[in-house]
Amino acid sequence: MQLAAVILAAGKGTRMKSGIPKVLHQVCGRPMVEHVLLAVQSMEVKKTVLVVGHQGDLVAEMIGERAEIVYQAEQLGTAHALLQCVDVFRDFTGDILVICGDTPLLQHQTIYELYTAHSRSGAVATVLTANLADPTGYGRVIRNDTNGITKIVEQKDAVPAELAVTEINTGVYCFSAKGLFEALLQIGSDNAQGEYYLTDIIEYYIARGDSVGAVLVDDVDEVLGVNDRCQLAAVEKILRRRILDRLMISGVTIMDPSSTFIDDDVDIGADTVIYPYTFIEGKSKIGENCVIGPSSRLVNVTVGSRVNVQNSIVLDSRLEDECNIGPFAYIRPGCVVEKDVKVGDFVELKNSHLHQGCKVPHLSYVGDAEVGRKANIGAGTITCNYDGVNKSRTWIGEYAFIGSNTNLVAPVVVGDGATTGAGSTITKDVPPGALGLTRDKQKNIEGWAQKRKK
Repeated sequence: MQLAAVILAAGKGTRMKSGIPKVLHQVCGRPMVEHVLLAVQSMEVKKTVLVVGHQGDLVAEMIGERAEIVYQAEQLGTAHALLQCVDVFRDFTGDILVICGDTPLLQHQTIYELYTAHSRSGAVATVLTANLADPTGYGRVIRNDTNGITKIVEQKDAVPAELAVTEINTGVYCFSAKGLFEALLQIGSDNAQGEYYLTDIIEYYIARGDSVGAVLVDDVDEVLGVNDRCQLAAVEKILRRRILDRLMISGVTIMDPSSTFIDDDVDIGADTVIYPYTFIEGKSKIGENCVIGPSSRLVNVTVGSRVNVQNSIVLDSRLEDECNIGPFAYIRPGCVVEKDVKVGDFVELKNSHLHQGCKVPHLSYVGDAEVGRKANIGAGTITCNYDGVNKSRTWIGEYAFIGSNTNLVAPVVVGDGATTGAGSTITKDVPPGALGLTRDKQKNIEGWAQKRKK
């Protein structure tokens, strides 16, 4: 298959009213142009070229080595953008897909059908079209009495009869590379925008007597573009439902899809249940038979099997099998929570490793710490890891018992099987099996309450 692809991503996206390029706005955890790139590269194309312009370096940085970057210094229209690729395709003799970078809902199957129809027909160009109930804003596909395409006219240049047409140009094309760039040089800019429209090449080919084909897309949602924040929200809603449907078909229970938000790159095992108001983002991977939510947020988290996460936030961490998290726990980046660990209500972890079977039941902060197997950390315990300049680490041994309201002033070591008395501030190492205690002796003042009343 001699197929290449060009993704047009040079526009400013002024209606987004944003400081970042339009194509970098995220849809379900990916920049919208990345969705297009993945759909194109699923075709196993020989070459992928990304045309960038406005803040192009930011787009190029995100794409990295996955596509060849071509710059359009001045944004003079889609035909001008494609013309910037002439040197890249100087010796290429196959077919070239051209797709806009702001169509994140476009799927592999549709691109495949367009290419297949193009290659079988022998046409010099094949355009993907759609019938819209409201075609406002799109270029119209104008056909003749025999249903052949005669031209594509942009809305700003259309006459009333043309505006009544509901078949629109999606901005997705397949061209024969032979003669393409020579034809692009023939396109003028005599239109309302003063730009070089790629749509004009269709009329040029037809006038020359070349064959031009069209493929009508089945699902019009696929070709929805994004020009403002309202359209961004609309395509995100459609793609999220696709993701949820895919997960449910694979064996995941989602209690209420309308209040569940899962990114495109998330993987969830069978028989896991997702409760409402839950966000699972980034490259999170969740095992089988878990219960996640309600009202939880997981970002770039690896979760084992049979794990419960309730009303909690977990960021950039790993939870191993059979952990119980929450409610209202906050696990910050860099944490490893091993098998059968309990992290209870109003517990915060940061950059800590909790070994198998240990428990932090409630109301504690454990930061920059190593907590040994089967250790128990009492309510109100704090690892004092920051002295205002440096952060230091705390080591708590296996089977250690940390009494309630203990302050562990790092760096400090509590040995295996050691205990700290409730209310202690531990500043020195506690040897294995020892009791660390820093409380003063209790004093009782008899009759104090009665004297206070008087």
